[in-house]
Amino acid sequence: MEITAAVVRSAGGPFTLETAHIDQPKDDEVLVRIVGVGLCHTDLVARDQTVPYPLPAVLGHEGSGVVESTGPLVTKVVPGDHVVLTFASCGQCAPCGDGRPAYCQQFAARNYAGLRPAGGATLRGHDGNDLCGCFFGQSSFAAYAMASERNVVKIAPDVPLDIMGPLGCSIQTGAGAVLNALRPPPGSSIAIFGAGSVGMAAVLSARVAGCARIIAVDLNQARLDLALELGATDAINAAETDPVAAIRALTDDQGVAFAIECTGVPKVVRQAVECVRVTGTCGLVGTAPMGAETSLDINSIVLGRTIRGIVEGDSLPDLFIPQLIALWRQGHFPFDRLIRFYRLDEINSAVEDVAQGHVLKPVLRP
Repeated sequence: MEITAAVVRSAGGPFTLETAHIDQPKDDEVLVRIVGVGLCHTDLVARDQTVPYPLPAVLGHEGSGVVESTGPLVTKVVPGDHVVLTFASCGQCAPCGDGRPAYCQQFAARNYAGLRPAGGATLRGHDGNDLCGCFFGQSSFAAYAMASERNVVKIAPDVPLDIMGPLGCSIQTGAGAVLNALRPPPGSSIAIFGAGSVGMAAVLSARVAGCARIIAVDLNQARLDLALELGATDAINAAETDPVAAIRALTDDQGVAFAIECTGVPKVVRQAVECVRVTGTCGLVGTAPMGAETSLDINSIVLGRTIRGIVEGDSLPDLFIPQLIALWRQGHFPFDRLIRFYRLDEINSAVEDVAQGHVLKPVLRP
């Protein structure tokens, strides 16, 4: 089938709208007509090759849409169902069996290889040559995307489908870091480093969890102002003050019980760890360049502090995404306030607006 897709052909190059050919679904595959797709930082690090991904490629991994057709082995969804597309996993390894598919032993092969798990491309370019697809099991910067039964999440047909895509990655990452991984008790304190879409989702979720002190840290004052509107109790502009000292001043020099680091910047990672009190926990969420390192005071860690990595919010998407939608319906999780819409052919403008800090979560509508 002929479709329109945004293609990246060189490292750091622009997205170009091209005509491509997408296969019909095989076995456990699901062909989805895309209604909306979020633009995420991970799309850009793949484009820039900070995290290697084969090119030329169709990226995009926060798609939402309508099931067009399915392979013969699919029983979870039928044509016409509304779905959110999330990350891919095998369903067979130990982490998948434990209900932790974000730590799937085949995560890299199923999300970053550019091919079907069994080999072969799902997409061909206008020149007849293969395009690397299957990005996070979807490649949804296109009119249609090929997913699998495991990474489609069926949702109710009465919610606005075009805003739901970011729940598949950035929003569930920030929300799950709080609600699934760290699980702060009511009345506790938390600092969130980085007020992008992931950090904002963490702010919203910290409010849902009943945290008494929610401290947002960023360099962008407009984002900090929005964080205060969305539930943060305090905002620290790290361009103007030392965030570790400021957090300790807010917490009687003890530090916070929990911290989430959303930037992947080594310097900020250390700050997030240093602001945590004795016996506290720092969750690392941000994507760092391959091989990036940071240094920590060993004696500080010995004093009962915990550092843990968190992928995709420790989420089981079939359960967690509907839970987030339920919270949104109730008015407790207004993640739609982070979104600005663009047409798919405006994707490069959306990228520029993100780079300039003008928008938190672009959603492209084919």
